[in-house]
Amino acid sequence: LSGSMMSLFSSGDFGTVEVRGRIQFSLVYDTQKEELHVKVYRCEEIASARKNRSDPYVKTYLLPDKSNHSKKKTAVKKNTLNPVYDQTLRYKVRIGELRSRTLNLSVWHAEPLSRNVFLGEVEVSLGLWDWTCSLPLWQDLQPRIHLNPDSISSRGLILLSIKFIPDGFEGGGLPLTGELHIWLREAQGLLTNKGGAIDSFVRSYILPDASRQSGQKTRVVKRSFSPTFNHTMVYDGFHSSDLREACAELTVWQREGLKSHVLGGIRLSCGTGQSYGEAVSWMDSTEEEVTVWTSMIEKPNHWVEAMLSIRTNLAQRPE
Repeated sequence: LSGSMMSLFSSGDFGTVEVRGRIQFSLVYDTQKEELHVKVYRCEEIASARKNRSDPYVKTYLLPDKSNHSKKKTAVKKNTLNPVYDQTLRYKVRIGELRSRTLNLSVWHAEPLSRNVFLGEVEVSLGLWDWTCSLPLWQDLQPRIHLNPDSISSRGLILLSIKFIPDGFEGGGLPLTGELHIWLREAQGLLTNKGGAIDSFVRSYILPDASRQSGQKTRVVKRSFSPTFNHTMVYDGFHSSDLREACAELTVWQREGLKSHVLGGIRLSCGTGQSYGEAVSWMDSTEEEVTVWTSMIEKPNHWVEAMLSIRTNLAQRPE
C-alpha cells in the first residue's frame, strides 16, 4: 500500500499537528500461548499538541481488524514530549495468520473535552518481520496519508491447491473425462473499507463458460477476516488441450444482509489474452497466476499449492 492502511478506515483531519519524533517498541510471538506481545517502551521528541505540551498515549490495531476487539491502548502520560510507557499489549492470534496482518501503532494526545489529536504512526507488515529479533527498536513516526479505497490493489490473500486429472489417468478408463480440482483452503487478511471481520464466500467459474452450470461457491463464513473454507470445486469434461484456452476465475464476496458485493479475485490461466482464437478480456492473469496454472498443466495428477493476492483490477468480462 502507498500510505497508511489505517487511512482506509479513518475519517477526520490528521494534518493539524506536524508529525515529528519516534517510537521504541519490540515484538515477540509466544507460540505456547499463541499470543503476539507488543511492548511499547517510549517515544522521543514528539510534536506538541497544546502550547508546548502533549498528554500522549499509544494506540494499536492488528489490521485489517479495526474493531474494538483489535484496539489496544497504553496509559496516558501527562505533559511530556518524551513519554515512557514500558507496557505490553497482547493479541491472541494464530501464527499462520501473522503473515497477512499489519500492526499499526499510533500516538495521540488525549483531549478530555474534544477530539484527540493525532501525533504520528508506524505500520509494521508482520509477514516481513524478522521474528528472530526481540530487541527493542526505534522507528520514526509518520504522518497519516489519506488513501482512496479505489486505489487499493489487493484485498488480502487466497490459499489454494489445484490439480488436473487427465481422462483415464486413474486406470480402468477413469475418470471418463479430464477433471479439474480446486481445493480452496482459506483467505487471509480480507481488507474492506470499514475494517473488521466480515461475512464472506468465494465463487468460481471456468471461463469461457460463465453459465450457472459452471458457477460454484463456498459456504458463507461469518465474522472473519481470515476465513477457512476448506472447499473443493470439481469440474469435469476437460481435455488437456482445453486447459490452455480456459481460465479458472475465483472471486471473493462480502455478504451484507441480503446483498453481496465483490472484493476482488484471481484468474488462473495461461494469460494469453485469447481463448480458442478469440480475444477475451478475462485472460488477464498475472505472472504469479500463470505460473500456478502452467505448473498444474505440466504436473498432471499432482496438487500445486499457491498463495495469491486477491486483486481488485480484474478486467471486466461480458455477463
